[in-house]
Amino acid sequence: MALAPCTGCASLDRPDVTEDRMGDVAEVATNLILDSDDPNYHRDLLRDLLRAMRCVDEAHAQTLLGMIRAEASLHELRWFVDRTLKDMQAAGCDDDGDTREQLEEMQERVGIGSGEPAFRPKVMDLQYLCDVAPYKVPPKPWTTVTDDDALVSHLISLYFTWDYPFYAFVDCNAFVHHMSLGNVNSDLCSPFLVNAMLANACHYSQYSEAYAIPGDIKTKGSDFLAEAERLMPSYQLERGRSVRLASLQATLLLYERYSMSGDDGLGYTMLHRAIEMGESLGIINSEDLDLNKLQMSDEMRSSIKRTAWGLFQVDSVVHTNFRKPSRVSRVSVERIARNETRPTDEWAPYPTGKPGMPSFLSQYFDEACRLSFIARDLSRHLYQDPRPHVDQYQGKKELEGKLREWEGQLPESFDPANRPPAHILLLWFVPTALARPPPLTHSQSCRMRYHSTMISLARDGFGVHHFFSPDGHTRPSLPTSERLQARATEQSLASARQISALVQLHRDQYGIGRSHPFITYAIMIALFTMLDHPAFDILDRDFLSLTSAFSVIACRSQVGRNLFHIFRESVPARGQEARVLASPDVSEEIKELFGWPRAPTGTKNGTANANANAKGKWDGYVDGLDKLGATDGGHGYAASGVRDMLHKYENLSLGQA
Repeated sequence: MALAPCTGCASLDRPDVTEDRMGDVAEVATNLILDSDDPNYHRDLLRDLLRAMRCVDEAHAQTLLGMIRAEASLHELRWFVDRTLKDMQAAGCDDDGDTREQLEEMQERVGIGSGEPAFRPKVMDLQYLCDVAPYKVPPKPWTTVTDDDALVSHLISLYFTWDYPFYAFVDCNAFVHHMSLGNVNSDLCSPFLVNAMLANACHYSQYSEAYAIPGDIKTKGSDFLAEAERLMPSYQLERGRSVRLASLQATLLLYERYSMSGDDGLGYTMLHRAIEMGESLGIINSEDLDLNKLQMSDEMRSSIKRTAWGLFQVDSVVHTNFRKPSRVSRVSVERIARNETRPTDEWAPYPTGKPGMPSFLSQYFDEACRLSFIARDLSRHLYQDPRPHVDQYQGKKELEGKLREWEGQLPESFDPANRPPAHILLLWFVPTALARPPPLTHSQSCRMRYHSTMISLARDGFGVHHFFSPDGHTRPSLPTSERLQARATEQSLASARQISALVQLHRDQYGIGRSHPFITYAIMIALFTMLDHPAFDILDRDFLSLTSAFSVIACRSQVGRNLFHIFRESVPARGQEARVLASPDVSEEIKELFGWPRAPTGTKNGTANANANAKGKWDGYVDGLDKLGATDGGHGYAASGVRDMLHKYENLSLGQA
């Protein structure tokens, strides 16, 4: 009797699980469960898991241990129990009454329902989360979707924990203050803004209330989105200096929402509309604006600064990612003070229950703005038509120097060895593919934003322009030398490996289930950089580790599912499936992620059905890919390389600019 391991979990190691190892198993499981939201509920679940592990066969016990170590969700544990019961029945083990009874008890305790990603078990009271939520806000008069204070507080807390810090284009304190007051005419909070924020926050929730139809990923947050869209036309009437700041912020939130769901290609529409609104207010692409000379509250000044500079960051990240020149040339207001965040201000990974840590939010914001200047210049250097009088090679070297200088000035508190907040790990993900990467070390591995751009420059803009020439001068008509090509290839591969190290660090510290959507971009860049390498090895541990993380992230959004399907179809073109199947070091779930069958020999009863079920699970990820047009000669939607992947990614998430 062989069990197909859960496709959502991703342990690459499979230690033996015998009676004398149960102490190790208990320690791993206890650490997982005591960090969860309801200690009593999960203490009972731990007991059931250990009982089941003692009763089932070795294969099932190994699978369960791997799931625990990989931070499997409750939904995945439910899936394990369901599959185990089916396997027992198929193998004629119905007479094993004790084992079956214990598994059925565990199935009932983990009762979550079908669908993915996981949504909340009925035995857990959402009110509990409201008691520990860092932000307590009312649903009325802001939304008609729900009157549940606990749900709204939970969602707003999720947003400000996991999404907000990356761009921080809302003043958190001002927003929460005005939402608590209930004044719908506030310039810093509006029903449009609140519903847009709640729609985005549902992306980070595993609770059934986040879905319009429980388990249907397409409906996650759709009720809040529908209300935001219903309200949007009235706010679109605002023109010029009468544009409300809350309306601009809500528009940026809709850009984020549409880029995750791929709804009608509206991502670029919302981003460009937000830029136009910022220009109307005179906070970007205009002469300097001295807010101190204007009659406004300190809350409004802070909110304007955050919105202007947050918009600049969004613009520089998006356009650099998708090979276009940035549209925001300059920000017309001063930045927030770098020391605005006090040493006592904390960030905590809600709702895990883990302790808080210094947030360094204003320091992070300042560094992200500095990095965005480099990204802006990079996007224009790479993706605008080359000007004859510009030495492209020299310009690239100057950008490299700026990036090195930026990196060298980062504070010691940002070192990942000090276990900083998740948003500081993300800072390193940003696209700045410039400098030659340092040797891969634990303390230097967290540069996602940094290393994805490093790949961009190393690959000469993914083939848009070829700036290197044998003599170091700008001769786009000449092919690059083999030496420079080899250097660029190895440089980009080294950056991909550092992204892998960062993803693993994020996963170890905070899990990967609630990570910011930008990580999807960084993972895709790294994976296809590895796939493009002439010496690609499908058994490369960094490649398998990123594949594992991608499989967990992908199920959280429609665009993520589509991208994972593209990735799965792109890998077989490298012709190394047989090596995966033959390797004893590759876990079964990694093989199944690609829909590959197991070797025909040595299988036991139930394997064929398990393969069929796994294949059906991933087949649904193709839904929505038809917007890319007709498939290519029977190759489905496979991407031919990094550039082709980015083109598909852009069309799926943002549409056409």
